[in-house]
Amino acid sequence: MEVEIPTEHRAPKVEASAWRWRDLPGAAAKPLRDPLLAVNFLLLAVGAACGPLLLRLYFLRGGSRKWLSSLLQTAGWPLLLVPLCFSFSSRRRRSRRSRQGEDATASGGVFLMTPRLLAASAVVGLMTGADNFLYAYGQAYLPVSTSSILISTQLAFTAAFALLLVRQRFTGSTVNAIVLLSVGAAMLGMGSGGDRPAGVSGAQYAAGFGMALGAAALYGLVLPVMELSQAWHAARAGAAALTYTLVVEIQVIIGVTATAFCAVGMLANNDFQAIPGEARQSELGQAGYYLLLVGTAAVYQCFCLGIIGAIYYGSALLAGVIITVLLPVTEVLAVVFFHEPFSGTKGVALGLSLWGLASYFYGEVRNKAPEAEHRTSLCVDRDCEN
Repeated sequence: MEVEIPTEHRAPKVEASAWRWRDLPGAAAKPLRDPLLAVNFLLLAVGAACGPLLLRLYFLRGGSRKWLSSLLQTAGWPLLLVPLCFSFSSRRRRSRRSRQGEDATASGGVFLMTPRLLAASAVVGLMTGADNFLYAYGQAYLPVSTSSILISTQLAFTAAFALLLVRQRFTGSTVNAIVLLSVGAAMLGMGSGGDRPAGVSGAQYAAGFGMALGAAALYGLVLPVMELSQAWHAARAGAAALTYTLVVEIQVIIGVTATAFCAVGMLANNDFQAIPGEARQSELGQAGYYLLLVGTAAVYQCFCLGIIGAIYYGSALLAGVIITVLLPVTEVLAVVFFHEPFSGTKGVALGLSLWGLASYFYGEVRNKAPEAEHRTSLCVDRDCEN
């Protein structure tokens, strides 16, 4: 689990007294060839495809607690303690060897986080908790197919905030993708109400629509803030190396803070007292109800870990793109399992979303080809071995 970040991933160390925002490397400088990126993509795929379906299933089978469904999206953070314990045990063994002169670089500390990184992760956790509530509110009143298309607009927000916070490079293809996603969301807004679920009023549908769009905007801010916090840590002189273990620690803090935020909302809304009664009245039965809660928390933890891993091995914009890639999967599963209506407006909006996604990838491939040729020519000029 102790995976050292490659040299090309690290921000150059600068003295703390001379640190400036412009000293951070641009987000476009990270290569995307790490094998563990595929593992994080798999985790993200499981969470992004299955999480919305399980959360919607909770509401369809008698659930009504929005703060509870918000908490489920980060409540699986204790699962991360298992790999962290293995990592700590490994560091302790290396620390013992270092005292015998075998390894002078080992560290046997319990935590790798600095106080500043801890504070930054806690802030991200509070933002995540608020975003969870907005998303859960939207899921309570919208079909999965509609909410998924709305959430796909987070790519536009991610790109905008990434430009401002981490200096993500903008291309014509990126701008085209943002425009297409925005037009798709606008089409859904103009044609909203036609797919309103039974028992949902017009006001509830409109509120859910606005909340889902707000969740996309807030999450579009969260992703670049995550990347910026990692860049800050990597750029500080004397800070521990930005390893995957440290990234998991960051996700634990985000999960704890977001879960605590939602737990406060549950207390204010008397959700803890209402859970036993809701379980007895659930169409799934008590055992099925609690199993659904546990499964939803575990699936969303895969999503959270996959997100922060994608940022670590790639960028915030890459994480947003991967979420959008999985949109058609969620759409199809919602229609198959929940028999949701899929109108022509949704089809056009989905087509625009996929068009925007294809435009983004085309631009990325086209822009990386000259960069690869340039690196190859430099390597030949310098007689590089690798």
